[in-house]
Amino acid sequence: MDGVIIDSEPMHKVCEREMFKRFGLSVSEEDHNALVGATDETMWQRIANIYGLPVTVTKAIQLTKTLYMDYLKDQEHLTPIPYVSKLIAELYRNEFSLILASSSPHDQIDYILENFRIRPYFHTTISGEDVKAGKPDPEIFVKAAQLAGVDSKDCVVIEDSHNGVTAAKRANMKCIGFLNPNSGNQDLSKADKIVHSLGEVSVKTIIDLL
Repeated sequence: MDGVIIDSEPMHKVCEREMFKRFGLSVSEEDHNALVGATDETMWQRIANIYGLPVTVTKAIQLTKTLYMDYLKDQEHLTPIPYVSKLIAELYRNEFSLILASSSPHDQIDYILENFRIRPYFHTTISGEDVKAGKPDPEIFVKAAQLAGVDSKDCVVIEDSHNGVTAAKRANMKCIGFLNPNSGNQDLSKADKIVHSLGEVSVKTIIDLL
């Protein structure tokens, strides 16, 4: 979702930078970019391990979720990433089973799906809250395939982060890497196909990968 359906990575970074400031941490841009696509738990645990935290990881997660949701709701002109709504509708019409597998918590997923009016297109959603290990672990994508009732090798993932692409390939899935400039300097080289715009992705693109 983040960086593919909504260009939210800059918003996440603003909120995370605010939390780093409140905690008195000086987190490098390189370390911050390396956490794109990770769950809140994975991100804050890594921050705690590298930089230390004045609060528990659980508290840091709670504070960040609250700050981000407030920030998200203050955005008056939220729009989907160009071409993604058209792609979702096209895949749905061609009877693809669509599952949203996001590291974000359910309340953020629900808010975006409702706001963009695209919930009916999705078979189901799975959140980072539903798995024990976040991306780059493949668990979230393995569970997504199980929910769809299909073999992992028959799935295609669209991802904008190194962590996401790594998770998709570890799940034995095909992967389209979307080079979103707002997601930081992400290594998507393991993806089966790399695009600069979701306008480059179609039903044929997906079928050709499978």
